[in-house]
Amino acid sequence: MPNLDSLEELLQDELKDIYDAEKQLTKALPKLAKKAGAIELKNAIEEHLRQTERHVERLEEAFEHLGMPARGKKCEGMKHLIAEGDEMIGEADEGAARDAIMIASAQKVEHYEIASYGTLRTWANLLGKPEVAALMEETLEEEKETDQTLTSIAESFINQSAADEDEDEEERRGPRGRAVSVRQGRSTAAEQTATSTRSRRPR
Repeated sequence: MPNLDSLEELLQDELKDIYDAEKQLTKALPKLAKKAGAIELKNAIEEHLRQTERHVERLEEAFEHLGMPARGKKCEGMKHLIAEGDEMIGEADEGAARDAIMIASAQKVEHYEIASYGTLRTWANLLGKPEVAALMEETLEEEKETDQTLTSIAESFINQSAADEDEDEEERRGPRGRAVSVRQGRSTAAEQTATSTRSRRPR
């Protein structure tokens, strides 16, 4: 870990970190898109992949403005976010619930990136580097738009569909995990009533 004794060094270090993070995403997003069930989610992920490739290009432009080689350092934060998402998605069956997990995982990534690009924009402005700040601002706005798109997809139908799947599963299981139909329940109640009536008749 290098000594970070100035805001300039912090800016450079954070640029390297988010550069590697975006590179990791360019590999992770195609795999995620293949697992998406809802076409709206699949399209959103594919569009964000195209945006991520542009984000990489903007970062390379920022490196150029700062007179630095376009080289990243391992972003442990992104590495763990992707690994956590992969683990959760791998444990879920296909369906709305898995799509809901994918959205949650993707939004964790978006929030990480929003924090990073917001910080970079602020530092670049403070250091009198408007070209770098403008590049970070452009990417920041795209990250926010992606986050909002994911929220809209989740709230419009994915989350409700996942909840409906849970209800359907509970109905199939019935009390104590057994499958019991409404008709079966009514028949049992009727039989009990008939038995009770017969037992009260005078002999």
